[in-house]
Amino acid sequence: MADRQEVSAWRPRVPGVVEVFHAHFTEYAYPMHVHDAWTLLIVDDGAVRYDLDRHEHGTPLDTVSLLPPHVAHNGSPATPDGFRKRVVYLDSTLLGEDLIGAAVDTPDLRDPVLRQRVGRLHSALARPGDELEAESRLTLVGERLRDHLRRRTDVPPYRPDPVLARRLRELLDARVVDGIRLEEAARSLHAHPAHLVRAFSGAYGIAPHQYLMSRRVGRARRLLLDGLAPVEVAAVTGFFDQAHLTRHFRRLVGVTPGRYRLSAR
Repeated sequence: MADRQEVSAWRPRVPGVVEVFHAHFTEYAYPMHVHDAWTLLIVDDGAVRYDLDRHEHGTPLDTVSLLPPHVAHNGSPATPDGFRKRVVYLDSTLLGEDLIGAAVDTPDLRDPVLRQRVGRLHSALARPGDELEAESRLTLVGERLRDHLRRRTDVPPYRPDPVLARRLRELLDARVVDGIRLEEAARSLHAHPAHLVRAFSGAYGIAPHQYLMSRRVGRARRLLLDGLAPVEVAAVTGFFDQAHLTRHFRRLVGVTPGRYRLSAR
């Protein structure tokens, strides 16, 4: 079988993310190398075997692998048809170097919740205009990774914080069109990003990024009924482009903006 290589890589506008890399390799094997960033890896098809700190590891489908910076590792297909992987490289703002030792000891994490969260993070990272969602998902991924690496068995129970949730809602309401990064909101409200997301979701039953998109779609509906074209509406309601508006509009309303506009009486 001829070696097959399919790759895509990009640098999203999300704090903490150095690079996103998706690849399908059938025969290619990585030699020993290092990264200066954390490597967060999931495999969607096949499996990878690799050596880290002179110990052999593998990545079955339900595993999340976290390879620390500055530690040499390699990688090669562990199945005849190769592997399809998704990787996000993270800087030290999300995971500090004090966690490198723990990651060397246990780089492969069997955690279905974490696996699902990483998959959803990749989906958000692939969509320009959904940076607030990607930040929110990255924050929860980082929190769970730190819990694993610190071997916490006494995770404190979630405590509602309705005042913080209301303050974030007010901030989102004031920035519907311009939007706001989670990192900026956390600094403004003097709260940890993960606590901010949990407080808002607990109070309103919806994540901050979902709330913001709902507000934008609400504005878009009114402008479409006023006769504006979808491309104009996208530009003045905070969407990245018309395709971004269409994706969220159809999800929340059930039809495309164009059909909605044509239905106006």
